[in-house]
Amino acid sequence: MAPPSAVVLVLPGGRSHGTERASRRNLAYLRMAAMAGTLRRRLGPHGAAVAVLRYRLRGWNGSAADPVRDVRWALEQLRARFPGTPVVLVGHSMGGRAALWAADRPGVAGVCALAPWIPAGDPVRQLADRPVLIAHGLADRRTSPEASHDYALRALSAGHPVRHIELPHAGHAMLRRPGNWTNLVVEFVHRLLPEGVRAAEERSP
Repeated sequence: MAPPSAVVLVLPGGRSHGTERASRRNLAYLRMAAMAGTLRRRLGPHGAAVAVLRYRLRGWNGSAADPVRDVRWALEQLRARFPGTPVVLVGHSMGGRAALWAADRPGVAGVCALAPWIPAGDPVRQLADRPVLIAHGLADRRTSPEASHDYALRALSAGHPVRHIELPHAGHAMLRRPGNWTNLVVEFVHRLLPEGVRAAEERSP
């Protein structure tokens, strides 16, 4: 079996603090598992694989940054299984923050952060040479669209290739017109597919 043209690693949300074990029954996981299913249907025919990461713990947990440790572990596993295959990180809420923090890991081809949780002062230096999409609904009351805007401006000022999109009337849970969010991810991943795969898709009817 041929290796995938790319791997989309989907990162669910979580909590700022939480040491209980993460579960596939958590709403944050189920939300992104549903999106992952749609991504498989739309990107799978073009050779991309899609996986959802289940964290060890539900929380970020301060300086421990537990989700980032889990993302780094998952990336190591993917590099061992699919050497040379680009990985696109797609994270929601806390998962968006984890994706941004892990942007500089080997093999990461790009980062898509949806309604990310971005506290003031989060670093941008790790975004160097990585395409990044940050999308946030302006009706979000859980995480701050203003924080995403400010973070994107800091990243752009540092010379990093960040694209920032605001979705009017969209809330945190991505329930209003969920296809808009998925379309953004599909378009972003498509641009990062290896050139040969992308050309074949563009030629297909």
